[in-house]
Amino acid sequence: MIEAYAVDDVVAAERALLAGLEDGELMARAVEGLAAVAAARLEEAAGRTVAALVGPGNNGADALYAVAALADAGWNAVAVHHEPVHPGARQAAEAAGVVLTTDPSVLGEADVVLDGVLGLGARPGLPAWAVPWVTALPTSAHVIAVDLPSGHDPMGAVLDPDGVFADETVTFSVAKPVHLLPPTEQACGLLTVVDIGIAVDATPLVRRLDHDDLAGWWPVPGAGDDKYSRGVLGVVAGGEEYTGAAVLTVTAAVEAGAGMVRYVGPPTPTGLVRAAAPEAVHGPGRVQAWVVGPGLDPVGDGPGAEEQREAARAALAEDVPVVVDAGGLDLLDDAVLAARSAPTLLTPHAGECARLLTRLTHGEVTREAVEGAPLRHARELAARTGATVLLKGSTTLVVPPGEDAPAHAQADAPPWLATAGAGDVLAGLLGTLVAGGVPVAEAGAIGALVHGVAADRANPGGPVRALAVAHALPSAVAHLLGRRPGAES
Repeated sequence: MIEAYAVDDVVAAERALLAGLEDGELMARAVEGLAAVAAARLEEAAGRTVAALVGPGNNGADALYAVAALADAGWNAVAVHHEPVHPGARQAAEAAGVVLTTDPSVLGEADVVLDGVLGLGARPGLPAWAVPWVTALPTSAHVIAVDLPSGHDPMGAVLDPDGVFADETVTFSVAKPVHLLPPTEQACGLLTVVDIGIAVDATPLVRRLDHDDLAGWWPVPGAGDDKYSRGVLGVVAGGEEYTGAAVLTVTAAVEAGAGMVRYVGPPTPTGLVRAAAPEAVHGPGRVQAWVVGPGLDPVGDGPGAEEQREAARAALAEDVPVVVDAGGLDLLDDAVLAARSAPTLLTPHAGECARLLTRLTHGEVTREAVEGAPLRHARELAARTGATVLLKGSTTLVVPPGEDAPAHAQADAPPWLATAGAGDVLAGLLGTLVAGGVPVAEAGAIGALVHGVAADRANPGGPVRALAVAHALPSAVAHLLGRRPGAES
């Protein structure tokens, strides 16, 4: 698992470590790791020239010391700098023969560039003096950000369109929110963490599961389990207009390993579900969790529509966990939410989050606002509803209610997964986990991980349809479970 810590907590941990080290020791550790990564990238690209963007802070010093070490090792090295420059780093660079200049045109020949313009203490926004530097970066260069890509908010809340968009970010000991959260994660590229001995004694702000974590989180049945103990999932999904949502949700639940799936819906999707998933049973009954809403028409008057809405309202009123998606979100209001006592997982995309917040706050919230500050809006929705919020996107956020609760941020899916029906598959997968007893916040993180891996395995590197993702769930889970220590993979 990757854990990202608030900047203030990281700075406090650095200060505590510095108190027990000789002057310059911590920077020397950082420089050694940074230079090793840069050297590896130069060798991979058969590069000859490394450049540094040197700002006035410690990140600029790290970058300058690193190119000095690379110059000593035989590479051509240049540095574009802004005063004041760290005196020790300047001395090391001059002694190594690094070309120091204020002219960004020297960047044109660089194969690898180290971005040391700004550090963790900076405010969002690239300084005016650095804009020509970033503009001059050759598109062919491998850009390595030192700690974070300059211009972007260290806490991950603000993306600077004029900032550095790195191919790789080398950070030290622990990740920071900028590395894992939308919208700033897209500017970081590959995240490489170099251990320099900093240990943060605080609750992380953001967590991310990696592929090796699943074995400890997925509910694997034992010899004594039966279909009821594994979890019965109720599904209220699909209407006469969006018939496929029912098939996708139920298929995903069956493929993900639900003990039993109970479907409630109008005549046409019921017939399709019977054909696609003969394992499913039909009609209301006892369940361990519900999925409510994929393809559900909240206002239509087609055959069985009102009866299905009544089933959805009954599920929301029942004292079992509920995953609420798509049309189910339109059934939520203050009264419904106040009456719920069991865990609830809401799964909106940005537009649905905006509409729900607008309705609950009686103030206008736009999709663009949610996309610009997704964590803030997901936290607001979680606070107002008392539910855990899974905000879908290229980086999916899972945010429990409570100011101090860490968020999960998963970015496991290929861009090809941005396709109709993918959310219905995710809903069925999430419902299976919740019915199997997994707490809703953990289910959200696990579900986002497995959903992304299944999409990638369904057709690696190419287009993928939602139904193929559902059918890839069993092999994705088996593959991830096989990564547990001691297992064959």
